[in-house]
Amino acid sequence: MLFLFEDFCLDAERRELTRGSQLVAVGPKVFDLLLYLVRNRDQVVTRDDLLAAVWDGRIVSESTLTSHVNAVRRAVGDSGKEQRLIRTISRKGLRFIGEVRQDEVGASAADAARSHSSAVDQQPTLSLPDAPSVAVLPFRNLSGDPGQEYFADGIVEDIITALSRIGWLFVIARNSSFTYKGRTVNEQQVGRELGVRYVVEGSVRRSANRVRITGQLVDATTGTHVWADKFEETIGDLFELQDQIATSIVGVIASQLERAEIERARRKPTGNLSAYDHYLRAMPHLYRGTREAIDEALPLFEKALSLDPDFASAHAMAAWCYCLRKINGWMTDQSREYAEGIRLARSAIELGRDDAVALTRAGHTLAHLAGDLEGAVALLDRALLLNPNLAAAWFLGGFLRVLCGNSESAVEFFSRAMRFSPLDPEMFRMQAGMAMAHLFAERFDLAVDWAERSFRQMPSSGFVVLIIITSHALTGRMPRAKDAAAHLLKLHPTFRISKLEDWIPIQRPEHRATFKKGLRLTGLPD
Repeated sequence: MLFLFEDFCLDAERRELTRGSQLVAVGPKVFDLLLYLVRNRDQVVTRDDLLAAVWDGRIVSESTLTSHVNAVRRAVGDSGKEQRLIRTISRKGLRFIGEVRQDEVGASAADAARSHSSAVDQQPTLSLPDAPSVAVLPFRNLSGDPGQEYFADGIVEDIITALSRIGWLFVIARNSSFTYKGRTVNEQQVGRELGVRYVVEGSVRRSANRVRITGQLVDATTGTHVWADKFEETIGDLFELQDQIATSIVGVIASQLERAEIERARRKPTGNLSAYDHYLRAMPHLYRGTREAIDEALPLFEKALSLDPDFASAHAMAAWCYCLRKINGWMTDQSREYAEGIRLARSAIELGRDDAVALTRAGHTLAHLAGDLEGAVALLDRALLLNPNLAAAWFLGGFLRVLCGNSESAVEFFSRAMRFSPLDPEMFRMQAGMAMAHLFAERFDLAVDWAERSFRQMPSSGFVVLIIITSHALTGRMPRAKDAAAHLLKLHPTFRISKLEDWIPIQRPEHRATFKKGLRLTGLPD
């Protein structure tokens, strides 16, 4: 049997590896290891698998195994950094990811390799779009039951639909992605043929009353592995399960894609940055959320706007910076900063009527800076119609519901946000919102629990400290309340209870009274 990949030919019977017409010298164990990886390319091969197959179950040192893997990579022109053909799956094992064609032994291996190499070279290549681009390939059905194909296909279709609602993402349509169904493919080849930077692939295995989904995200321009994970659920209503799994996968993929794009922009030469690059470089500062980080993010968003004045999301994020300065008591020129934040938010809404990110951040900004809570709720509801999987729209929508006095609805919104994006860099904000919802529902212990989770990530957030003070004070834990009050005054020496509304536009008088009662118990200045 001949295994053909790139311009290589692996002849299992002659035990030869050739590249074009040249024989590649490899040792017996190195050949066995490569052949085993190629033959088992549809799965991740563990260390124990290799020991059993290549070393007949004998125990060998980690360094011996590593040196043989490195020798295989050198033989096929790969490296541990590039991982073009042999990918390391963290804490799991190895997988051969090259596209392989199998031929019965007939013509010479060299002729077969040359023919295969020529076919590969003739594959069409599409240029990458300006936006981040992704193709989701059909997931492999590993259940052994052809009847489960519809379930695997349904999950992929839901993922494609959900990703397509993300305005900054270019997503290949289902009909194009599904031309690869049933084929062993190389992600780099898929990237060339579809003109995308990223490829998502995975598998579905159903056993008894459980289903396991594996997924991975690959940078198709380099073949490098960006993310991999598995999702396990108990089988109940299959359509509900399909929706639940797709939602979970989309939340993680969207977050990982954004992180990959941010890292790519960070590596770009400073003199060659587009408006989108400046926008991406600003995002990690915004996510850090400290006063200094917001001061670094704002000029980068402003630079993006100077390069592209119609960039709706950059308008919205710049406005959001002013919103964060207001919420945390960091404004130094309140009237000017209010006016600039409102101007940016309204520009974002005008330019981004169909941009869920722009509507979300700009709408929430107007709630805080313009006092338009009702209008903000309508804008975030529209954002959720445009992209029902946008975690930011759910958690900021939750904040609006807290401020309007609907704590139970807010808890549901925050829970959804956490489900949609369990690794979200803004998780501390979701936790802070959950804390405030429980505070107004007078579940003070839960409020403290959520607030302290948020505080551990963001100890400089005065808003979170206010919740901790109030919750402890109203449950009689005065020493802890007073410690938190002392911390607040270190952060904001000029804080006054009478100015609470300048920080948080709480609508219901009884909720304002709850806050103020707890704060006064600690002796904070009125």
